[in-house]
Amino acid sequence: MNTTFTDFILPLLNIIFLDLILAGDNAIVIGLAARNLRGDTQKKAILLGTGGAIILRIIATILVVWLLKVPWLLLFGGLLLILIAYKLLTGENSEEAGDIQAGGTLWAAVRTIIVADAAMGLDNVIAIAGAANHNITLVIVGLLISVPIVVWGSTLFIKLINRYPWIIYIGSAVLGYTASTMITGEKKLEPFFGQHPVLHVLFIVLVIAGILAAGHWKRHLDHKKVPHSGTSG
Repeated sequence: MNTTFTDFILPLLNIIFLDLILAGDNAIVIGLAARNLRGDTQKKAILLGTGGAIILRIIATILVVWLLKVPWLLLFGGLLLILIAYKLLTGENSEEAGDIQAGGTLWAAVRTIIVADAAMGLDNVIAIAGAANHNITLVIVGLLISVPIVVWGSTLFIKLINRYPWIIYIGSAVLGYTASTMITGEKKLEPFFGQHPVLHVLFIVLVIAGILAAGHWKRHLDHKKVPHSGTSG
């Protein structure tokens, strides 16, 4: 039972949490793409668009899980995830969502949702592939659980993050942990970290602390700039 929890349940919870944290922009995309449609047509666009996005996301994540077995790509994926964790804290990812145009018809909205999700979903794909530890079942189950939650609870979840900003810090810390374990799990580096367990733990702590410190500092600087640029408000 304990083995099942640590090998499947815990990573699954990690995947669901990461996907919810990273899916705020995707939820905005869904809302923007379908905003011009009415009633049942809007619901259909959201369901069909999200369904297509889930299928595409599962295929992409499976491909990334497979690619991460190639030497040094686990290291590259980990470094990329560190950048994504930093961007999550500084809010840089959310700027991309502002360019999404609303679809005028059902299929135009569906197409917009799928294409935009594919373009913006790289962070989710890499994070989930890293957290899944080569387990395809975890990838599929995690996405099937978390993506519908994002669709139906997107507005609520965005409000929750806005009200409790510390949730973003937890998300970035989890991403930092996933990134650092990807790097230390790289086959070329694994023997070194295996022989030096203290350095292994220290590296993980430094990655997480570095992300949180750099992200917090950037947020602080951005916050200080706001009053100067909008004194008339």
